[in-house]
Amino acid sequence: MLKKKEQWASKIGFILSSAGAAIGLGAIWKFPYMTGMNGGGAFFLLFIAFTLIIGLPILIAEFIIGRGAQAEAVSAYQKLAPPRTPWRFIGHWGVAGAFILMSFYSVVGGWVLTYSIISIPGLIIHDTANYADLFATVTGSPWITLLGHLLFILINIVVVSFGVKDGIEKSSKILMPLLFIFFIILVIRSVTFEGAMEGLRFFLQPDFSKLNAESILYALGQSFFSLAVGVSVMVTYSSYLQKDVSLPASAGYVSMMNIFVSLLAGLAIFPVVFAFGLEPTEGPGLLFIVLPEAFAQMPFGELFLSLFLLLFLFAVLTSSFSMLEIITAAFTEKKQRSRKKIAVIAGILVFITGIPAALSSSNLANVTIFGKTFFDASDFLVSNIIMPGGCLFISLFIGYTMDKKLIYKEFNYGNNLGDTMYSIWYQLIRWLAPITIIIVFLGSIGVI
Repeated sequence: MLKKKEQWASKIGFILSSAGAAIGLGAIWKFPYMTGMNGGGAFFLLFIAFTLIIGLPILIAEFIIGRGAQAEAVSAYQKLAPPRTPWRFIGHWGVAGAFILMSFYSVVGGWVLTYSIISIPGLIIHDTANYADLFATVTGSPWITLLGHLLFILINIVVVSFGVKDGIEKSSKILMPLLFIFFIILVIRSVTFEGAMEGLRFFLQPDFSKLNAESILYALGQSFFSLAVGVSVMVTYSSYLQKDVSLPASAGYVSMMNIFVSLLAGLAIFPVVFAFGLEPTEGPGLLFIVLPEAFAQMPFGELFLSLFLLLFLFAVLTSSFSMLEIITAAFTEKKQRSRKKIAVIAGILVFITGIPAALSSSNLANVTIFGKTFFDASDFLVSNIIMPGGCLFISLFIGYTMDKKLIYKEFNYGNNLGDTMYSIWYQLIRWLAPITIIIVFLGSIGVI
């Protein structure tokens, strides 16, 4: 007997869970340091443009593919693509990308988990604290990073084992709104520091002279990373969605929430960076150094830091849930295997694959691939090759191969947008998205 197809319990649950999949390390951790390393305001403006004109249309496309097929990523393309064509393997590309992404994502998740744990007894903020040294200690200890990596994976296994409605959706509906509230509190404090205006100018005042071909590729990759598109995570999520929910509206909500959180992250981080004389080009450790600096200046700062880190941990987890979910669903839906068993096996494999990335700041710090550590190489591969490649394949698939009647029906279910909005979206996905991805990628490798 076949198991009943899982579904989201509500529209808001789907939107918050999809936003949770998007709003995590991409918006809160990676966006600030990528912006800091690529010129500030110009990078932010480019990120917004790419998100709205390319990322949003592709997000809608992934939603259409998933709900149209009513199947997880691998099965969806096999169901919708013509037999014996390469399009049938886009889902495999996505699952492989999600696997690699989670292998290094869970390392950073382990850092956040470690910070959350040590903040509870008040071990982060004190009079003689050096937050740069603390971050170096956390990431430089093989046992701390591996333990954090393992615990983070175990949390994912437990939640994904419970399924979509009882695991992912319930947790998203409670804690995502709390993250927004605490972020706003942090922003209010950050912008009131002496010297904060310089940070605001850096973040909000574009200087296009600081952009180059590589930073444009990074902005495009960041828009995909922060929306979780290109690895068909959203194909799997939308396969659990009812027909009365508007896909364009849902994608719009997710995109705007993602831009808003990225804005909050920039407003929270860069005023503190400049107020305390830190370098915006600090890199992956930027968030872990700046956040304690900001909270140390607040009344009850240790308490607020603990609460924020726990909510930040949840935001990171909601993103990683989606990655483990796409892997788990790919092996459970078609052959009706045990979800719990597959989640455990997938989690163990992700942990093992992520070990080199976890040791990139300690035992394997001097081991490089094309001049990058295992961690940085994994990040570059996913953000600048797998995700843009996946987005290119998806835009070409839905623009030139998928059944046009099904696309039209899925686009218009649950809304009154009409033919004009559909035509605009369809031309964006058919022409602008693939051409832009190809041009930016070729420019980044010096071909044009």
